Amino acid sequence: MDKPFSQACENNKEPILNVLKHHFDNASLVLEIGSGTGQHAVCFSQNLHHLTWQTSDLLENHQGIYRQIADCEQSNLRPPLELNVDNTPWPLTEFDGVFSANTAHIMSWQSVASMFQGIGQYLKSEGVFCLYGPFNYQGNFTSESNARFNDSLQQRAKHMSIRNFEAINQLARKNSMKLIEDNPMPANNRLLVWKKHHTQQHI
Repeated sequence: MDKPFSQACENNKEPILNVLKHHFDNASLVLEIGSGTGQHAVCFSQNLHHLTWQTSDLLENHQGIYRQIADCEQSNLRPPLELNVDNTPWPLTEFDGVFSANTAHIMSWQSVASMFQGIGQYLKSEGVFCLYGPFNYQGNFTSESNARFNDSLQQRAKHMSIRNFEAINQLARKNSMKLIEDNPMPANNRLLVWKKHHTQQHI
């Protein structure tokens, strides 16, 4: 059976990997939220031998991920967990890295908030969350192609939309994460990087 394939994943995997190499250098277990075709998981696990890459997605996407990783021989790539960010507890509740690509504009805004809440709850202190995708800045599209893409998302489903960076970053701050990098990526995308900081309980 043919493996699922995304040309966008082929185009962006190397630029993303160059950033992950730096930020996941001390990570031991990375959770990928929304593994999709599984192409990123294969590429990143093959190039980041020191860590374990845990795939996850909604159950209907698991078959494609299994087909993608079936021929992979590296031991640091795990088969997908069933993860719906709105359902708690998550199937994996301790990790020191998180990666997600092209999910924030597909999920509802409530689910985006649930994703950040879950990461804030389960990501280890000093752990890193890397989020790839298109984002608006100060409510403005960064390109005409992104504006057209947003129109196509709205035609698919009203809850889909390119998110505002400021609102996304506010969710991160609310869940104990501090932005440490905003990286330009191919096709008018960005790779946002946050670090989980220590939280202090007020008595």
